[in-house]
Amino acid sequence: MAATAHQPDEQPNAAAARPLRIALLGYRSQPFSGGQGVYLKYLSKALVEAGHTVDVISGPPYPHLDPRVRLIELPSLDLFANGLGSLRPHHLKSMTNIIEWLSKLSGGFAEPYTFGRRAVKYLKENGHNYDLIHDNQSLSYGMLEIQRMGLPLVTTVHHPITSDLRIALSAARNWYERLLIKRWHSFLIMQKRVVKQLHNIITVSDCSRQDIAKDFGIQPAGIGIVYNGIDTDEFAPIPGVQRLPMRLMATASADAPLKGLRYLLRAYARLLETYPQLELLIVSKPKPGGKTERLIRYLGIADKVQFVSGISNREMVSYYAEATIAVVPSVYEGFGLPAGEAMACGVPVVSTDGGALPEVVGDAGLLVPAKSVDALAQAIDELLQNPDKRDALGSRGRERILNEFCWDVCAGQMINFYEQVLSHADS
Repeated sequence: MAATAHQPDEQPNAAAARPLRIALLGYRSQPFSGGQGVYLKYLSKALVEAGHTVDVISGPPYPHLDPRVRLIELPSLDLFANGLGSLRPHHLKSMTNIIEWLSKLSGGFAEPYTFGRRAVKYLKENGHNYDLIHDNQSLSYGMLEIQRMGLPLVTTVHHPITSDLRIALSAARNWYERLLIKRWHSFLIMQKRVVKQLHNIITVSDCSRQDIAKDFGIQPAGIGIVYNGIDTDEFAPIPGVQRLPMRLMATASADAPLKGLRYLLRAYARLLETYPQLELLIVSKPKPGGKTERLIRYLGIADKVQFVSGISNREMVSYYAEATIAVVPSVYEGFGLPAGEAMACGVPVVSTDGGALPEVVGDAGLLVPAKSVDALAQAIDELLQNPDKRDALGSRGRERILNEFCWDVCAGQMINFYEQVLSHADS
């Protein structure tokens, strides 16, 4: 059972703890691949700044790390980037490669499982170099083997992927789509078995803790909480930049039903009737011919919506500086990095109440029911008409992130959790 984590209102001094040698594991960790890559990037940096030694052990696509953090690459076939045709005869020398290729061939997603096999092989030879191993939601059978090896293991579960599965199935148009979705999510069978046997589980919000406990059949008391952090130096207001008077901005995976972009697009089309000059900038890359592109054409707003992708954090912050309002339309978030980053930049936020978003936004933004086009449109309209309220929410959001969700706070709480795990391992 996991140790009980310190709650976010406690701000211990992480540097006061003894220096630890920490290995952070991630099966795919590039920030553009999702929030897990962002988590590894900033957690590793915060731990190093607190005086600890950190290696990130990752499969491709590899993370962008602070120079003080060492990257240990565990190459895979990376079939999502290279395609099934990238298999070569020398790859067949590895059973792990064969498993990965056959799974992708049949529509599955084996990366968490195969990464676990590779991590075990590496740590059998090098595990003695670390005081503690911290897995970032691979939840693979390999993690149980690492635990049996006697290496202190902590596991972050950001949210149960069962939530993604339910939302994807509800958005499927026919039985064939549902079949493909179920096949891709078949790794959940492994994750459900593994999570029940892990000793030290931590998550990023109380909402995630309750959902993990419910979907995976474990007790909430056995799951610690350390909220994600936001890099408040990087994500910050830019003095002298004027906000555009009619610019909405959203960061949301275009074709992922979980992110709720379709509700924002419908709300935006409705708002254009009152505000014909209103712009919508979306940080995402829609799939050519996918559901998002089809919806935009159906709504007749193709000339109004702008997509940007592959941008740097500096460019992201510049876009936030110009935005009138940031919108987070998600159906579910285990934490809600887009909301936190926008708030750190001083942008007034309209957010749904999906998942953990109310825990992040609090009273520093407007919260509306998830999946409600009417509520999204009304909240955006309210802020467009009230610049004083926009300014107040922008200032309050920045203050909230600084006080409760910066990485210094997160790192201190995480080190406290590590120390509890190590004290139990030594006893």
